[in-house]
Amino acid sequence: MNDRPVVTRGGQEQGDTAQSGGLALVTGVGPQHTPAKQLWFGKASNRPGFRSLPHHHGPAETGAYVLSGRARIYFGRDYQEFVDLAAGDFMFVPPFLPHLEANMSTTEELWWIACRSPENIVVNLPDVDDAALPGYRRA
Repeated sequence: MNDRPVVTRGGQEQGDTAQSGGLALVTGVGPQHTPAKQLWFGKASNRPGFRSLPHHHGPAETGAYVLSGRARIYFGRDYQEFVDLAAGDFMFVPPFLPHLEANMSTTEELWWIACRSPENIVVNLPDVDDAALPGYRRA
């Protein structure tokens, strides 16, 4: 058993974690470099106009918080349903829910923090055409 806190300094997060189509995801707390066994905690940035591939997180429950920017999460049949988030919003994504995240700004970066239990699981799914996503456009 570990008997002291483990600190990951800003800029020293681990980048060897599951990704979804170019999403810049890094691990702050996780089994890659801490004794954590049932928790993954990290941050992600979506460049202007970026969207992830469709994916789900297997049996993992996901919590997220938007630090800055405007996000849209597409889900449902053919990804026609969506929820919008802005800085200060929290979100829960149920296990196995196919979805994709998009930065709705073509000029500003989007920053998230996210946690998953038991770990960062990313199962990428077949891509969809940008034109099929209501209101989305690339930078």
